[in-house]
Amino acid sequence: MSPSRMFAGVVLLLWAPWAAAAEVPALQALSADDAARIAMALGAAPDEGFGQDAFGLRQALADLNSTAPGRRDAGRSELAEAAIAYASAEHGQRLPAAAFPAEWAIRPGPYDARSDFAAALAQQRIPAWLAALPPSDPAYAPLVEALKHYRALADRGGWPLVPARSRPGDFGPAVAALRARLAVEDPAVGPSGDYDDALKAAVARAQPRFGLEADGVAGPATLAALNVSAQDRVGQIVANLERRRWMPRNPPPVRAEVNIADASLAYFEPGQPPLTMRTVVGKPTWRTPMFADRIEAVVLNPPWNVPDSIARKEVWPKIRANPGYMARERFVVRNGGRLQQLPGPKSSLGLIKFDLGNPFGVYLHDTPAKSLFAKDKRALSHGCMRVEQPTLLALRVLETEAQWPADTVDAAIAAGKTVRIPLKVQPALFVAYWTVLPGADGSVGFRSDIYGWDRALIEKLAAAR
Repeated sequence: MSPSRMFAGVVLLLWAPWAAAAEVPALQALSADDAARIAMALGAAPDEGFGQDAFGLRQALADLNSTAPGRRDAGRSELAEAAIAYASAEHGQRLPAAAFPAEWAIRPGPYDARSDFAAALAQQRIPAWLAALPPSDPAYAPLVEALKHYRALADRGGWPLVPARSRPGDFGPAVAALRARLAVEDPAVGPSGDYDDALKAAVARAQPRFGLEADGVAGPATLAALNVSAQDRVGQIVANLERRRWMPRNPPPVRAEVNIADASLAYFEPGQPPLTMRTVVGKPTWRTPMFADRIEAVVLNPPWNVPDSIARKEVWPKIRANPGYMARERFVVRNGGRLQQLPGPKSSLGLIKFDLGNPFGVYLHDTPAKSLFAKDKRALSHGCMRVEQPTLLALRVLETEAQWPADTVDAAIAAGKTVRIPLKVQPALFVAYWTVLPGADGSVGFRSDIYGWDRALIEKLAAAR
């Protein structure tokens, strides 16, 4: 069925006057099918996390169907304005610049929705224009489907709370509640029984979706994840869809992406599988910002110039309390009283650092504290990002530097001297905050809103309506 037939009561009644509307010449090229397609796109906009009738479609259609000529004229303009507002929203333009905190430094690029709409209208390509408005990000469409799914769950009442932790071999109300909760999303879970091997397997299937170790035990972290309401999951998905609209439409093919909420990094190159690894990111009191940057240089055996706030609050108190601490940890005082930790195995930056150019003073680096990567929750740093496999990442980044093959890098590190390698080809870096992650099987995983940025974004979007 054609769009014009689907919306016959809307567009066919009124379309003849549009062709003669001299006061709105740009709309002369808009066919009945094009108008119907606009109405369909706007009608489906809530599926992408936009509010019900966020763009004024209902009023535009009511005015277009009016028998009063003045209202029809208003409806013509309203439908055009609705299409323009929708296009602007699809490009992440809903929040004013003043609503972005400084640490939300990934922001939507410039986009002139009005000119883009006018060009599509003049070139008679409204269907293609509408189809190209949502981001082409591979994660976007799965999140749209997840939003429909979790909204339906929320409309049905969501799921029961699990009141207490339990483990294999347990029985009673907590186990019954656990079964009921898991069964909402996992049809393989039986309705009754104790905490048997099948229930343990079901818990283990659920845990990786929340970034947790699949040990099959319903401990505090697992219960906390399971007890987030379906409505709150809807909010998370809406927030993630909005942040996806802030990203570049055509990201560089060679790039690193850090997900703060998942404490992970992926390095992308054409023709190669992504290099993925765990990271350690900033604790809630020392947040890692969202930003876009480039990796400017690789530094081997880097010294650590201790930020004044960390020196004052953490390092100097340890030095004063323990006279041997400064020498043992290889701290020295440089000109101006700046505290520095010398290169070496004890250095907080480890053996490799990746220089960035952002104004926040954060960067990627190695760490001697390798045990932190085994933790489920890795928001533990002062804002910089520690990487699990710095040597592998450095070798990938240095592939365009012919004089720095793996054996030369190893020899330079072993020599112990600081070497800074400026990059002629500087890979892009995006540090983002994704708390909802599409899975290969069509499901989605969730991560904790460790900084409260999902909640803050939902509030800002509501205020901007």
